[in-house]
Amino acid sequence: MEVKREETPEEKKADRNRILIFLGITFAVTYAVEILMVAPLVGSSDVNEAMMAQKLVAGIMFMPAFGALITRFVTKEGFAGRNLYITINLKGHLRYYGIVWPLFGGLIILGAALYFMLFPGCYDGSLGYAQAAFNAVAAEPYSAEQVRQIVMNQTIMGFLMAPFVNLVNCFGEEWGWRGYLLPKLLGRFKVVPAVLLNGLIWGLWHAPLIALGHNYGIGYPGFPVVGILAMCVFCVVMGTILCYVTIKTRSCIPAVMGHGMINGFSTVGVLFTSMEHPFNVFLGPTPVGLIGGAGFIALAAFLMWRLYKEEKNSLLFS
Repeated sequence: MEVKREETPEEKKADRNRILIFLGITFAVTYAVEILMVAPLVGSSDVNEAMMAQKLVAGIMFMPAFGALITRFVTKEGFAGRNLYITINLKGHLRYYGIVWPLFGGLIILGAALYFMLFPGCYDGSLGYAQAAFNAVAAEPYSAEQVRQIVMNQTIMGFLMAPFVNLVNCFGEEWGWRGYLLPKLLGRFKVVPAVLLNGLIWGLWHAPLIALGHNYGIGYPGFPVVGILAMCVFCVVMGTILCYVTIKTRSCIPAVMGHGMINGFSTVGVLFTSMEHPFNVFLGPTPVGLIGGAGFIALAAFLMWRLYKEEKNSLLFS
């Protein structure tokens, strides 16, 4: 890993302008699409409109990459060299890929298990919630045995394939947040505030979707401010881990895989919840809750401490 050097005043000014342009483009386009195009479709009983809303939300994940792309063009930063952060660096870095794949999957399962241990009434081993959810979209009702087999298959395949199935969409976010914004922030701030700011910005970027009921629903006390704050906490925690593997590998690809694991596998615990005792999404069983995400919180705190110590001892970039 190369040694971090001090930027000249001209380079600092250029990076500041690039940060502002990137954030302006990314937030403006994202918020416009969500407020003007997604919001009117939310809650629609029309199947085509509901599907269009889902497609728009999926497309929004490409906005950070779009912002980075346009910023590179506008500021003539270009696309040469290692500053693209898209190389696959496996040699000597397998442990960082291990963090975002097997370890992420294990922490998701651990968080769900912890939640059900603390709230046993929310657990349903007979998979009644899953059966109701599957039958709601099935041509013919599934038997209990069929539901168990489906859940088992989905859990195994989700653990194994989530980082790869979601690669394209998650690259759209990660090349922007970790591959473009993070290096710029590291050029202007020490590692801890740079990583925290990266996660906070990422969380605020989700604000309109949270206000539309994404992740936390609607109607809870303090809606939607509490949900937006909770999302910011979640993004700071997850962002810390994704920033760590990006810094260590000088690539956003491990972060893409970790993001894919979260998007594709994090709701596995919901399949085991009880219909009689609805779960509290702010607590679990998914990682967006404090209990469901307890393992990630502990890991993020440890990795942040590692980054701080390595920077203090001049080891982070050498």
